Amino acid sequence: MPDNNIKPTALPLNPRDARRGLFVLCLAAFLVPFMGSSLNLALPEISKEFSMNAVMLTWMATAYIISTAIFQIPFARVADIVGRRKVFMTGILFFVLSTVACAFAPNGHILILLRFVSGIGSAMVFGTNIAILTSLFPPEKRGYALGINAAVVYAALAAGPLFGGLLTHYFGWHSIFVFPALMGLIVFIMAHFMLKGEWTEARGQKFDILGSILYGVGLGTLIYGFTSLPGREGIILLLVGIVSLGLFGWYELHHRSPVFNLRLFTGNRVFTLSSLAALINYAATSGIAFMLSLYLQYIRGLDASHAGFILISQAVVQSGFSLYAGKLSNRIEPASLATAGMVIIVAGLAGLVFLGTATPYWMIVGLLVLLGVGFGIFSSPNTNVIMSSVDKKDYSAASAATGTMRLTGQAVSMGIAGMAISFHLGTNSITPDLYPQFMDSLRTTFSIFIGICIVGVFASRARVSKK
Repeated sequence: MPDNNIKPTALPLNPRDARRGLFVLCLAAFLVPFMGSSLNLALPEISKEFSMNAVMLTWMATAYIISTAIFQIPFARVADIVGRRKVFMTGILFFVLSTVACAFAPNGHILILLRFVSGIGSAMVFGTNIAILTSLFPPEKRGYALGINAAVVYAALAAGPLFGGLLTHYFGWHSIFVFPALMGLIVFIMAHFMLKGEWTEARGQKFDILGSILYGVGLGTLIYGFTSLPGREGIILLLVGIVSLGLFGWYELHHRSPVFNLRLFTGNRVFTLSSLAALINYAATSGIAFMLSLYLQYIRGLDASHAGFILISQAVVQSGFSLYAGKLSNRIEPASLATAGMVIIVAGLAGLVFLGTATPYWMIVGLLVLLGVGFGIFSSPNTNVIMSSVDKKDYSAASAATGTMRLTGQAVSMGIAGMAISFHLGTNSITPDLYPQFMDSLRTTFSIFIGICIVGVFASRARVSKK
């Protein structure tokens, strides 16, 4: 058990400093989703330059997701010990340097490796971002602040396809990494002057090295094993991951200063179900943009900029609805809002299953708008439920757990897309003679997403009925 004689420290902040801190946190939250959604539009060009097949392209996102998921919880614990602001600032700088390096990658394998390294910096940022934001605002204003943060994330997702398509079209895929790196440098400078205060809820406690290793090995092999299914290697890695995570759970429950307080899950039903809902939601949705980006550019023959204009519709709607839903979650049961959002997502996914080679563009945009409404209503209320269900001392752990659920869900989603592509296309690149097989993989992917999301509706509903 933690030492109760160690007092958490934090500098008191006035409302002006809280607003300035929110501004910096939102700028940081903008960076990664902007680059990720931009990168989707650059994939065909990267594939052409480095001769990467469709399955290998999925690792552009998966490598980043795995590293961020592995390191997010350990860095959240480090932040509680040495200071959340310190880790946050270090993460931004690490992200800038590793992202610049991506622009100069000599081949596809090095680029994927650098994406893995870039995920370490992102883990520092997102392991502390929501925890700092939650510390800045009292409960009655927290939902609105979280809504603003979520709206910025979705604005980044909206800007990514638009500017990513333009950057790729006019300046090449290297600019997808250079531009966010320059933005990150600006955010680092602004954070130095505008993010006031420090939070060290576990100052003086020891860092759990063995627990961190068990967690990293377990989660890493679990995610990698899932993306390698149905091969023998994937099954073996899945078993290794399950055993490692089981040892991690036993060890943490008996450790005085665990890297993660598992009692958040064992003793907090609302936190557990809300985290499960987040995991399922991202597992059922994160691969949508990847598949549609390939569909629009390969099957429909659009260039990156025009494909970006279509994909932007979803994120624009997400941004507006998440801001409103965050504010509304201060007055209406946020778990009910999140459940309604997931139901809407099911409806949008059902429409995507019937995409064809000549589906009208207005219909595609309409389905993306519907998905945007669902995402916007789900995200910030669900995060509000999670962060409001824990004590102040557990903000970093809850923030990191939320991020880990998101990233694990994204990895599962990309794994499903990769498996569907592998099943229908094998290891071949996407060429005109294989377009029918790609369309089969697209429908398979979206059908699986629907099944997962339906399970998520029941998980989200359970916390409302059992509150």
